[in-house]
Amino acid sequence: MPSSPPCPKGPGAPLPACNTVSEPLVFLPGMMCDARLFGPQTAALSATRAIHHAPITAGETVEDIAAAILDTAPPRFALCGLSMGGIVAMEVIAHAPDRVTRLALLDTNFLPEIPEKAALREPQIVGARTGRLAEIMRDEMKPNYLAPGPARAETLDLVMDMALALDPDVFVRQSRALQRRPDFSATLKSVRVPTLILCGRHDQLCPVSRHELMAAMIPGADLVVIDGAGHLPTLETPAEVTAALERWLARPLP
Repeated sequence: MPSSPPCPKGPGAPLPACNTVSEPLVFLPGMMCDARLFGPQTAALSATRAIHHAPITAGETVEDIAAAILDTAPPRFALCGLSMGGIVAMEVIAHAPDRVTRLALLDTNFLPEIPEKAALREPQIVGARTGRLAEIMRDEMKPNYLAPGPARAETLDLVMDMALALDPDVFVRQSRALQRRPDFSATLKSVRVPTLILCGRHDQLCPVSRHELMAAMIPGADLVVIDGAGHLPTLETPAEVTAALERWLARPLP
């Protein structure tokens, strides 16, 4: 990103010309993930702006989770969410559009949970409550998320580490929030900030076609599809995601 011009000094210097501080960037991770989901991007971007990692572990609705994020977020910020983090990001901008300077939605879903999927979560919730969280994460939730390739096993190991670092109660709360999430179509159509829609070509959970619909709803949105990634491109293809985020962050604000 090009450096900003130096601040003018002295009495009467025009404050609008001083543009040395970029807006903070808030990352929202996916279900049962933490800040490590954005580790490569944090390392690359933190030299030029403040990075905030907001957990999405409090509350049984996306509205409650978004409210908790807004309580601790900077006054105005760029917002990037992946998967469930993207769903929460849509609720954040719906609730406080004046605070979000730009929006990035990665491998996510703007639609409400269909009844069949909501029903499938019930045995998973029971399993998490009875000590089978590792089994659920390993056997039911993650195997089909990633693109084929040599980094697949290492990425899955990190995903398991993140999930097991969180309490099973977090899994239950997040599952309930996903079951009850609203339709964000109207929210997306109202977005008027620089927006990036990004997904992996191999994402079986949130397919490319869904991201094409999302990008079409937002005026001027950029759509990026990464061929070598699945549901977690921040870890699978970190350089490509970082480059897309850098382009997004460099777009002029309205």
